[in-house]
This record gives sequence, C-alpha cells and structure tokens, in this order.
Amino acid sequence: MGVEGCTKCIKYMLFFFNFIFWLAGCVILGVSLWLRHDTKTSTLLGLKLEETEAPTTFYISVYILIAVGAVMMFVGFLGCYGAIQESQCLLGTFFACLVILFACEVAAGIWGFMHKDKISKEMVSFYDSVYERSGSATILEPEKKNAATAVLKVFHETLDCCGKSGISLIGLVTCPVTSVGCDKKINDLFTEKIHLIGIAALVVAVIMIFEMIFSMVLCCGIRNSPVY
Repeated sequence: MGVEGCTKCIKYMLFFFNFIFWLAGCVILGVSLWLRHDTKTSTLLGLKLEETEAPTTFYISVYILIAVGAVMMFVGFLGCYGAIQESQCLLGTFFACLVILFACEVAAGIWGFMHKDKISKEMVSFYDSVYERSGSATILEPEKKNAATAVLKVFHETLDCCGKSGISLIGLVTCPVTSVGCDKKINDLFTEKIHLIGIAALVVAVIMIFEMIFSMVLCCGIRNSPVY
C-alpha cells in the first residue's frame, strides 16, 4: 500500500511536524528540569521556618511540564514511525494520544490561568510571615529570631532585595546594599517563570493542532489508496 500526490506530501509534512514535535518535547523536558533545579527557585522553595515550609504550588506546574515533555517525545516518535510506515493503526493511536495530550494541556492551562497569581502570592506571604517573626521575636527568644533572620538572609542574598518594599530596620542586618523590596522581586521571579511555561504550552498546542489535522488526512488517504 502506498500514497501518492498530495497525500504523499501530507505524509512528509506530518513526518516533519512530528520531528519538530519530538524536538519540542526534548526542549520542554529540558526547560522543565531547569525550572525544577534553577538555583533561585529551588533555594527559595526549599526554605523552612519551624513547622512552616515555603509553598510548593510552583512545582505542580513544573512536574506537569516534565510529564508533558516526556509524553511528547514518545508521541512524536510514534507519529514519525506511523507516517513513514503508512500505518493506519499507528496513526490512529497517534491521533488518540494527541487528543488526550491536548485535552490535558487545555486543562492544565485553565488551572494555570486560575492560579497564575497564587504562586507568587503564597511566596510573598511566606516571606512576610518570616519578616514579621523576625521583628516580633523578643530578646528572650534568640533562637526564633536567629532562625527567622537566617531565612531572611537567604531571600535577600538570592534575590538581591531587602524588606517588604525596600530597606528597613529589620532587614538591615541581612540586607545587601539595595533599595528594592523582596515582595516585588518575588513577584517578578515567579511571573517570569509562569510566562515561560505559558509560551511553551502555546507553541506545543499550535503544533498539536496541525498534527491532528495532518494525521487524519494521511490516515484517510491511506485508507483510500490502491493496494499494490
């Protein structure tokens, strides 16, 4: 069985898009692993004060991205092989995987949009609570004050910031020479990461739409092609 004419062109276009899809999966997997182990985010999200830990909502998005990247690599390979072999079974499986992956990505996108401000707000709230504890600890509670100061120091050195909105009397002990508040730096850091995730998801969604169209056209072409 073989396809000719426009359908043959679709076959090679599908192979090309699947190769790009596979490469995109590799890139997304690499970027998500970088986001997971980025020095700034991993340092801040690993902080803990007494029984209070830094919020890890950000990691949920990153773990979803890691899973998507790995699945994309597998699906991309499946699509390339199915296109070259002109296999209706493989192309049908490939299409089903794309539909499921696309639905999951849309669901993750909706979840991410609804929680896009939650990540930075949770981290800002954590910083503010540590900041308040550092200021409220009395001279009779040196251990609590030292623990809070140590956490503040990590924030200040990692983000090159000081206090909630700039240099303050509480923050002077651990602050670098800066007038930028930590609340702003935290918001900027996680907003940048979320935007990066959003751009990656949008690019993948566009590629997937083209692939679903081409795979169905090719599958129909194979079904209607003459048998040799």
